[in-house]
Formats: sequence, structure tokens, C-alpha cells
Amino acid sequence: MASFLRSAKLASRLTQGPTKCFSRNYADQMNFTFAAANQIFYANKNIKQVDVPSFSGSFGILPNHVPTLAVLRPGVVTVYEDEGTSKKIFVSSGTITVNEDSSVQVLAEEAHPIEDIDGSAARQVLQEAQSQLSTASGDVAKAEAAIAVEVAEALVLAAGN
Repeated sequence: MASFLRSAKLASRLTQGPTKCFSRNYADQMNFTFAAANQIFYANKNIKQVDVPSFSGSFGILPNHVPTLAVLRPGVVTVYEDEGTSKKIFVSSGTITVNEDSSVQVLAEEAHPIEDIDGSAARQVLQEAQSQLSTASGDVAKAEAAIAVEVAEALVLAAGN
């Protein structure tokens, strides 16, 4: 009986409203950081929205987004700035973190603005990666070549945007 009463008291504390036990501070803006090994694109800048490609699916992040941790897949990150402009940046891989305070960090292995991508060079990279995949022997070499093909395919697709 005492065990039941302790459980009932705990349950009543947890059900007194979400702000009592689990509160979250909401923000009107989203503080954004986006960096890669080769460049810092945004450092604590307020933005409206960011769309990211992840292995669990592409998704958009707005202020007050639920806290999230995801892995980037090769593709294009689109950043919608407060001024009404948008920037598209190709990423090879990395992570996305959305924090409780509405701040967002995108950390990429490699990232390049899509306007800097040469479409013919991207197609050449894809051909070389496909060639490496077809001649790869051993599990590690095949896995590395498959990753290179996946990144090159996304690069060619981004160059076409």
C-alpha cells in the first residue's frame, strides 16, 4: 500500500502541468552556427529557418523546434536569413544539434556554397568514385568507395540546382 501511495504522489507531481516538471524556454529567433573544417559560414547569427538533409529524412528547423540531434547526409543545407535571403551550402556529412534554447549548430565535415561547385568537375569526381567502387576489393575499400559515390552523387545533384 505504501508503494502505491508513493507512486500516486509521484504521478500527481508529474501531472500538475508540463511547466511544473518539464519546462522549456521558447525563443522568437534562432541563434545559428554553421561550421566546417574548411570554413565558418555562420557564427551565432539569428536566422528564420534552416533546412537540412539527414539520414532520418530532410527536415526544416524553425525557432522553437523540438531539441534534436541528427546526422547529416550528403546534400544541400538551405539557410533562410532574417533579411529574407537564402543561402544553399553543400555538405558531405556532419551533425545537426537543436538545443532547448532554440540555438542550432550544424557541424559539417566539408561544406561549400553551391555557387562554387563546378558541375563538370562534380561529374568527373562521380565517374572516378564509380570506377573505384567497381574495382574495389575488400570490405573496407568497397565501403569507402560506396561513400565516395554517395557524396559525389549528391554533389552532382547540388551542382544542378
